[in-house]
Amino acid sequence: MSSIDRVLVVGATGRTGRHVVAAAAGHGLSPLALARNEARAREILPGTEIVTGDLTAPDSLTDAVRDIDAVIFVHGSDDDARPESFERIDYGGVANVLRALGGRRPRIVLQTTIFVTRREHYFNDGGHALDFKRRSERLVRLSGAPYTIVRPGWLDAGPGGEHLRIEQGDTGEDGVSREALGALLVEALLDDQAIGKTFEVFSGPGSATTDFTSLFAQAQPDRSGALDAVKDTANLPLDAEPDRIRDDLAQLRTL
Repeated sequence: MSSIDRVLVVGATGRTGRHVVAAAAGHGLSPLALARNEARAREILPGTEIVTGDLTAPDSLTDAVRDIDAVIFVHGSDDDARPESFERIDYGGVANVLRALGGRRPRIVLQTTIFVTRREHYFNDGGHALDFKRRSERLVRLSGAPYTIVRPGWLDAGPGGEHLRIEQGDTGEDGVSREALGALLVEALLDDQAIGKTFEVFSGPGSATTDFTSLFAQAQPDRSGALDAVKDTANLPLDAEPDRIRDDLAQLRTL
């Protein structure tokens, strides 16, 4: 296990983020909730330390990332967000936090979604939401930080339950409870068996999962230096990416 205390939770006031904050506190960690609106965050998360910052404004994140041991990303664009927000927030938020960290590389857990490699899926219509989620994964893989990338199934959908299973290859379509997901994200932060791995997670009826080390051991690690996860379809070639995306990756390599 790694020595971790102060954990920045990006997206802490969201429906999943609140479970992450509670799970982190339950492990004796010190969660820090990143928020643009401090007053609103204090109403939602009473007793939690709040740090102000805007994911779209890199300079506002410098204080937020100071003296942290880890980051859990559970942020995302609003359902009614304009298409360009997928680049500015889902992808740009990860890029800006990494920039604010400078040369430091704390432990990272990044939540994205199932379907990120299915470029023809309707979720990708309009603002390319899935592509930008996948690009955020690439930033984390190339960052040099010890990471885990979690692709949850349909949130709060399906049969429910706290028994978790993981898959790889982006082929599953089941649901996962937010509470079980929040617990898993924190466990992934604390368990070295999860480092360097990308996997989908689903939940269902049955006894609650408690042996997370064995669960994470089921996943194959990503290949060192690879852009994508170990079983991903190679359908987003780097040489076809926009210059700004390639520039972000190149900057990470130089840090």
